[in-house]
Amino acid sequence: MSEQVAELEPRDVAALLKAGEIVLVDVREATEYAVERIHGALLYPMSTFDPERLPPDESRRVVFHCASGRRSLDAGKRRLAAGQPAAHMKGGINAWKAAGFPVVHVDPATGQVLDTPRER
Repeated sequence: MSEQVAELEPRDVAALLKAGEIVLVDVREATEYAVERIHGALLYPMSTFDPERLPPDESRRVVFHCASGRRSLDAGKRRLAAGQPAAHMKGGINAWKAAGFPVVHVDPATGQVLDTPRER
């Protein structure tokens, strides 16, 4: 049986991130990351993605996320092909926000950086 990319729910990612058990890697592009991001997520855009340059899963598991889950699944598949275990957050930052978890975003009216759920 071949390995697959593990799919984690936003609630599980939030708990693992809070416990310091994962490295959350955002594979969206810099412009998307600048608009909103998950607090603590590292940026590693798919446009420059190289799974060999990521840390191995040792003390903390690497988990990818994007906007909807498509790019993060691709990043996970590329990491698996490079011989490392891989996981991604199902539904991406959109599912994260839908679950009520906060994002860091810039208020377009003031330019102020906020770490709160976005108003809908």
